[in-house]
Amino acid sequence: MKNYITLIIALLLTANSFSQTAIKEEALKSKLDSIIAEADLLYSYEKVAWKASDLIMQNESLKHQIGGYLVYHSNDTVYGIFTDKVFQKRIATYTFTIKDLNVPFSTDFNLVELSSKEKNLLAIRNTIINQFSNPKYQVTITNGYTPNLVLIEEETGYKFYVIMGTNYPEVIPFGNDYYFKTDKEGKILSSRKFHKTVIPAQTKMKDGSVVVSVIHSHLKMTPFITATDICTFRLYGELYQMNEFMVLSTALGKYFKYTLNTNTIEVTDIK
Repeated sequence: MKNYITLIIALLLTANSFSQTAIKEEALKSKLDSIIAEADLLYSYEKVAWKASDLIMQNESLKHQIGGYLVYHSNDTVYGIFTDKVFQKRIATYTFTIKDLNVPFSTDFNLVELSSKEKNLLAIRNTIINQFSNPKYQVTITNGYTPNLVLIEEETGYKFYVIMGTNYPEVIPFGNDYYFKTDKEGKILSSRKFHKTVIPAQTKMKDGSVVVSVIHSHLKMTPFITATDICTFRLYGELYQMNEFMVLSTALGKYFKYTLNTNTIEVTDIK
């Protein structure tokens, strides 16, 4: 009888171990799926900002009239708009769908008053930026890098990302990226800095050889690969024909490998 009891306990312990492992794997998958979804949204905003900017700069009659730009979305539609120099009128609108972020399905160059939504988004963006002077947010910009601002409206407030861009050739500008959550008035409620510094990843060696994959480490403050990592890589990976990058998580003891052509994350343990 004692042997039977021992066997039952062993089976129960094994089943419990399998159950806990399955729960952990399911939780990890859910986390990574949410990161991919957020990266997709960030990428759609940044891709439209890139494409719309390229298009309006080719328009000789409009490019000198630009005062600012704004990107926002509604369902599967993403709008890239450009304002006049006093931020009161819209001089151009490029409208994209999520399915095709390379070519706008419509353009509008009529000079019209900004909508109430657009005026509000611009005001909220300025309200958030004005709070960056508070040293607790530790917002710094490295020479040679440009902050790209992504404002996303939510039901209860806004999400605001600061992601680095650069004109340095053959460089993917990982790092020095920020996330802010605000209320409906743009007051910052919480913030995160994902990387302490900018992490320039070279896509070509000095001898001209092409880099096929890059890796950077995350400290304990950022245990997972981030949506900002993926968004940045998608933009510049497409530009430099690079298909994958990796993040070493020192907190979790894992490698996260992102593959661009499948838009997936693969996880392996550090051996």
